[in-house]
Amino acid sequence: MAITFYTNPMSRGGIVRWALHEVGADYETSIISYGEEMKGDYLASINPMGKVPAITHDGRIVTECAAICHYLAETHPDAGLLPTDAERAAYYRWLFFAAGPLEQAVVNRSMGFEVPDDPQKRGMVGYGHYGLVMDVIEQHFSDSDFAAGERFTMADVYLGSQVAWGLQFGTVEDRPALRAYAERSTDREAARQARAIDMKLIAEAQED
Repeated sequence: MAITFYTNPMSRGGIVRWALHEVGADYETSIISYGEEMKGDYLASINPMGKVPAITHDGRIVTECAAICHYLAETHPDAGLLPTDAERAAYYRWLFFAAGPLEQAVVNRSMGFEVPDDPQKRGMVGYGHYGLVMDVIEQHFSDSDFAAGERFTMADVYLGSQVAWGLQFGTVEDRPALRAYAERSTDREAARQARAIDMKLIAEAQED
């Protein structure tokens, strides 16, 4: 069950490191520097997109944060982070909402792209507009503690990271329900362990 984790501490790799610690996985880390190394042949053999994070597991490659998170939950079922039958629909709904509409809305807005107030164009982008995405997740977390209901699952590693980072950097609106969810989902020992490792790596890189 050998896992190699390809990451940079200043990347979305923090999400996957948290997931690795949640499931108690044994893993080796390969730090990839931005620039030539990340766009070079070494990483291209793992992810032709030239980006991190990624993992290899017994020779099998998994990329994309949401996919890696769920893969780790499936390959480490004893961690208890997979959904129950009753939780499955909400689990997949919000895991992919975070990977799709939320990610698109936040990135587009951060880059200065606003969807025109035109029903046809808002239909084309899939997420409608940024405000709608914020309203939708706020409504969910006004009624539910976690993505799949009242219990923390692997969906909360991914969605919780997105919301927490967005609040930290101002790309997600600071609404009470969203801040409470971010605090609930990230207040876990595995999250603290993962953050501490990445913060140490960042500090070491800044000293060089």
